[in-house]
Amino acid sequence: MINQIKTVLLLGILTALLLFVGQYFAGTQGLTIAFIFVLVMNVGTYWFSDKIVLKMYRAKEVTASQSPKIHRIVSNLCKKAGLPKPKIYIVPTENPNAFACGRNSKHSAVAVTQGILDLLSTEELEGVLAHELAHIKNKDILISTVAATIAGVISYLAFMARFAAIFGRSNSRDSGRTFEMLALAILAPILALIIRLAISRSREYLADATGAKIIHNGKPLADALLKLERASKIRPMKFGSEATSHMFIVNPFRAKSLLSLFTTHPSTSDRCRKLNSLTF
Repeated sequence: MINQIKTVLLLGILTALLLFVGQYFAGTQGLTIAFIFVLVMNVGTYWFSDKIVLKMYRAKEVTASQSPKIHRIVSNLCKKAGLPKPKIYIVPTENPNAFACGRNSKHSAVAVTQGILDLLSTEELEGVLAHELAHIKNKDILISTVAATIAGVISYLAFMARFAAIFGRSNSRDSGRTFEMLALAILAPILALIIRLAISRSREYLADATGAKIIHNGKPLADALLKLERASKIRPMKFGSEATSHMFIVNPFRAKSLLSLFTTHPSTSDRCRKLNSLTF
């Protein structure tokens, strides 16, 4: 419940920032044009993101006869979660990881890497798959698309404002206004990004809790996360794009020294602490 409330509040702040920046830089008409432009791009991404990402990671769909263990686990979890069974894919990489994609529960997919199948026990794998199904159940793909659309409009407006501030003609009377525009145009997209990433982290916490609730146990996922984080540092993903790292249960690429504000995932230690404190 706390993470649900946090998501609503963060989306509200992001929307307020959009309205303020849009009105300041472009007025109502300019804001409307920017919103329509970015919305069309993000709706297209939302509709086709599963096909794009699965192809990017060379994922191959597997049948129940090809991978009976995965299909059995997913089928049981879907019954518990009240979800239709998604398509199941395997990604050919030693990096141990998993992700879910698709625009809704009826058009969804869960992908696991060969590395995670080799690394985790059945109980740990069940915890990971419950987490991924929780993303589908909680409509996280839709929420991330909404956040991306709002942040995208802010970035688009800020880019146009920077262009106008740098290349537009100015005199001594409006130089202060130009500086103000430039400062806001630089800071607004950064603030929007921070809020968007905070939404992503809150959804990860929520998926952890929802997944643990599905199997009535938080320990298998906590144990899995520790294994996955250690192994991902040793065997990072060798293909794909870091732009999609937020989709995976842990970052599949070698971690860089970034501030915690600019990460898509909460720290593994915090996630494990919360999971191990859950009671059912």
